[in-house]
Amino acid sequence: MSDAITVELDAQYRQLREECGLLDRSDRGKLIVSGTDAVEYLQGQLTNDVEALSPGEGQYAALLDRKGHMQADMRVLRTSAEEIWLDTEPEALAAVLRHLEMYKIGREVTVADVTAGRAILSLIGPRSAELAGAAALPEHANEAIGVGRVECLAVGAAGGIDLIAKAADAGALREALLAAGAVAVGPEAVELLRIEAGRPRFGAEMSAETMPAEAGIVERAVSFTKGCYIGQEPVARLHYKGRPNRRLRGLELSAPAAAGASLRLGEKEVGRLGTAGVSPARGPIALAIVRREAEPGSELSVGEDGVTARVIDLPFG
Repeated sequence: MSDAITVELDAQYRQLREECGLLDRSDRGKLIVSGTDAVEYLQGQLTNDVEALSPGEGQYAALLDRKGHMQADMRVLRTSAEEIWLDTEPEALAAVLRHLEMYKIGREVTVADVTAGRAILSLIGPRSAELAGAAALPEHANEAIGVGRVECLAVGAAGGIDLIAKAADAGALREALLAAGAVAVGPEAVELLRIEAGRPRFGAEMSAETMPAEAGIVERAVSFTKGCYIGQEPVARLHYKGRPNRRLRGLELSAPAAAGASLRLGEKEVGRLGTAGVSPARGPIALAIVRREAEPGSELSVGEDGVTARVIDLPFG
């Protein structure tokens, strides 16, 4: 990484920590599930308690296969009595759309892919709500607001606020936020905050081979008091009767390393490096799902270049 890139990344990191950064996340997959059976339908498909949500509330959830492996993770927002908004990583959109269309037969449910028609602009940092002209919102809480002349759905997010608007209004919304004092940042700086917070991402640390317990998302994404959903039995069995063979961990690296590098404890491979970066506050760090014998305090070999990693509990610091 060149000195100029490093200086710019450091400046963006400080902006996110101390002021407010603006990142366009419009590439996320976006669905609206509506109809008289929409809430009941999603209750039987997703891991969290959709029926417990009132309009204006939201949650984090996952879609699983019958073996309890993740097909996607997503944000779930109840925007009205009969309408639920879902947004997910771009890599997972096709699987979610296919699943929800397949299982809705016989129900009063419409699944609309609005990915191209909606924009998501994220404000991240302590001044996010102020610059949006909104009240500070708990994570996943949502309400309609106006920013400049643009009508938005404001959504509480980790460390900030997301604004969902029509794609045609994205340019005007961006200009209004920049004029209010937000500073555009790149995804690399935002990813550093995600690593430090210990939050895995589908398509990076999590995949179709991952169970929620392995990714450390059970507390946020899974309800054990709701009714049945696809994949419930293996998730409940692991929660009550066992412990996962793999766990999400933080890694403090001796030098920068690339995602996907092999992680070894002695001669045994215990995982692959997930997202990695160089934090201005903590140096080279990463996330990875590793076998449980790679306990906090263990030292791992990373790839073939002599880089080492010390395993730590999350979050960092």
